[in-house]
Amino acid sequence: MIDVIHKNNLIDEIIIKNEEMAVHVLNLGCTIKNIFVKDKEGHFRDVVLGYDDVFDYMRYDGYLGACVGRVANRIRDGHFTIDGEDYHLAINNGPNSLHGGLKGFSYRLFNYTLADDQVTFSYLSPDGEEGYPGELDLQVIYRLDKTTLTIEYFAQTNKKTLVNLTNHTYFNLNGEATHIGDHLLKMKASRYALVDTDGLVTGEMKDVTDSPFDFRNTKAIGEALKAADTQIAIARGLDHPFLFDEKQDQVSLYSAESGIHLTVSTSLPQSQIYTANYLDGRMGKNYEPLNAQSAVCIETQYMTDAIHLEKDPAVILSPEDRYHEMTSYHFTIK
Repeated sequence: MIDVIHKNNLIDEIIIKNEEMAVHVLNLGCTIKNIFVKDKEGHFRDVVLGYDDVFDYMRYDGYLGACVGRVANRIRDGHFTIDGEDYHLAINNGPNSLHGGLKGFSYRLFNYTLADDQVTFSYLSPDGEEGYPGELDLQVIYRLDKTTLTIEYFAQTNKKTLVNLTNHTYFNLNGEATHIGDHLLKMKASRYALVDTDGLVTGEMKDVTDSPFDFRNTKAIGEALKAADTQIAIARGLDHPFLFDEKQDQVSLYSAESGIHLTVSTSLPQSQIYTANYLDGRMGKNYEPLNAQSAVCIETQYMTDAIHLEKDPAVILSPEDRYHEMTSYHFTIK
């Protein structure tokens, strides 16, 4: 079942729901505003951070719940070269370009169509938007099946360009913006990427063994956040790419307080795990402050700054190809 709430003449809120779940999505940035799931007592909890006022998604940074692109994460010096041609992007995060630039997909209004259990968002990004080459025809599909939300991404271009899309939802399975340290995290990832003081990957990958980054067995996120580790200190917590060892059900997150368990499965090769280290106390839903480390983002994506680090970068999309990736979020009670 789908409902549409017209907030104003610009922003619509689309509600996809069934007896077990309800997902509220905005046509602004394909933003996930709410995910209501049942806890162990059978009560609904909203397990994502966000704002009551939809205009706050335009006012603030942080990308809460948004579709991020054309390129998620950072591009070194906001510069890259394709086929000998140089391109320059806005510098909006230290010396680097972050999450698509000054007005990436997170801040764009999408067209949409509805079906019984899904909404299909579309956006035509013109050649040169935010400095990226090529016209990009983008579709983002949100589909709800029982207690599984699936996001599919499709994109085509008329000129070689970069594409690396993700969703930037801030999860807290307690249903409020409490410290995320009590959540239990498990990942099928034996390597992670190091970052510098600007949050950009250095190009060095390390084995997680005997480090705070080893989540191959379930452990509390707080164990990593409290660790005396240079990388934890640099990032103010977790804000690192983890490289997956397997092709499905790569990440799980659990709150003993609510009993809610989340399993994330993706076609993408890695995820940036970010413990909301830069939230600044701004007011969120129900007039509650959104403080640092009050959520965790599971940003499935290609390698950060792949255009500079990989020989044949996966982020390059050619006109003869079609970008197609998916990530699903499956909720259960334990």
